[in-house]
Amino acid sequence: MKTYIKLFALSSLLVLGACSEDFLENEPYTDKVTENFYKTPSDAFEGLVAVYDVLQREAYGTQLIVSEQASDNCFGGFGIADPTVDLQWDRFQYTTDKDMNALTWTNSYLGIYRANILLENLDKVNWGANTALKTRYEAEARFLRAHFHFQAAKMFGDIIPLDHTVTTSEFQLPRQTPEVTYALIASDLKFAADNLGNENYSQAGNANYGRITKWAAEAYLARTFLFYTGAYNKTDLAGVVTKAQATTYINDVVSNSGHGLVPDFANLWLAASLENFVGEDNTEMVWAVRFNGSGKGNWDLHEGNRFQVNIAPRGGAIGRYATGWGGATVNPKLVAAYDAADTRKAASFIDYANETHNGQPLNFDPQAREQRQYTGYSWKKYCPITNAAGTAVVEANGGNFQIDNYQDYAIIRFADVLLMAAELNLDGNAGLAQTDFDRVRDRAFKDTAHRITVTKSVIMEERRLELALEGLRYFDLIRQGMGVMKAAIDNNTGDQFAVTFRTETQGWFPLPQSQIVLSNGTITQNPGWN
Repeated sequence: MKTYIKLFALSSLLVLGACSEDFLENEPYTDKVTENFYKTPSDAFEGLVAVYDVLQREAYGTQLIVSEQASDNCFGGFGIADPTVDLQWDRFQYTTDKDMNALTWTNSYLGIYRANILLENLDKVNWGANTALKTRYEAEARFLRAHFHFQAAKMFGDIIPLDHTVTTSEFQLPRQTPEVTYALIASDLKFAADNLGNENYSQAGNANYGRITKWAAEAYLARTFLFYTGAYNKTDLAGVVTKAQATTYINDVVSNSGHGLVPDFANLWLAASLENFVGEDNTEMVWAVRFNGSGKGNWDLHEGNRFQVNIAPRGGAIGRYATGWGGATVNPKLVAAYDAADTRKAASFIDYANETHNGQPLNFDPQAREQRQYTGYSWKKYCPITNAAGTAVVEANGGNFQIDNYQDYAIIRFADVLLMAAELNLDGNAGLAQTDFDRVRDRAFKDTAHRITVTKSVIMEERRLELALEGLRYFDLIRQGMGVMKAAIDNNTGDQFAVTFRTETQGWFPLPQSQIVLSNGTITQNPGWN
């Protein structure tokens, strides 16, 4: 249940666009303002929930779908009459005057703002003897602040790191170097990893499912370490976390978290397994954004997963798959990269030409459904489903198919943890790296006969296959360098699927034009997008 308040403060991030209209108005929604609100631990909890609440906005289809379209995993897709903005994402031909990527920027800074509000008011709370609770709330808030910073930094490169709510004299702050931003991210994550307890919230029915744990923080530190050191050719994480420390953290998650792989990869995804779905509170989910369908068509609420409708089959339900907008059609090159014996292939993609439903072919007609960039494949991961009567389950439950889908968004799975552990251990403990790697591959093939010797390139390819359509591929490419990125993304077909990655962008997305205008020249557009 969401019970957060609308906090009111004049020190909003006006230039950064962090406060949307429904968050900051001319008058407070209630008499609960920062000056008189933070008194009890219950007040602090409401403030913490307000920070968590921003996570649900990530499923509007911003960074997740944009990064998949911009990578070699997907094309733009959507319908022939839809705006061509999705094709511009796909082809690196952004039109900056359309303020593209604004939601990713504003959502990130909204989360940072709310985290800073809470952190600055923790000392005002009467904690009594329960100082451990204060530390826990601080750790969770700092983790989330790090997450929101990383969401922006891995997409835009240089950003404006904020460890406090800005004053009126700071409304036009400049962007900082990556070293400054990632030092703050690393410090926040390290505090969370070192101060949270050993709880594992993935057990069925756990009331704390979705909250930050020590294990999520340790895994996130490893992810940030690998991205930063790769993208910027560094040996440590901004002078805060060494490779040895990052390796220790990720090995701790592998050995001591209690998380593990579910036996069947397909059972992680509702559309791939149906009655065999293991549920979202399964042992593999180290951290996920939790959604539900309680909004029942209320567009003012943000409870549902609004991303799912973007990638569902266009033009009406087909078989078990509920209807959507047909965005981010899957690149056949990705599908072809899977071995025929790899169970992840059928579990990850809808194959319109070869799948059947109740003994009948799917018979998807892209022209009749006005599907643009039809490839024969779309997302099975995260695809909403129909019931036995062919009605979208979300609608059968009284919801709106556009906004009330309910599948959680997995940010860190244990399979990702194992692959990060393999990568970090590769140079120092090759045997352990091989063991971690084998666990992922053995699950994919359901045998040990498909094991291969682990190398850095082998790990990166396995990440491509295991984590396809989970919002990680584009950023894995950035950390391998522009040569690898261009070789992967370029698609020299000379038709509607032609893509040319422009290395002058250095992989960074264009900043929202509105933020450049509001900065009065303090920030400028990223390279390659002028």
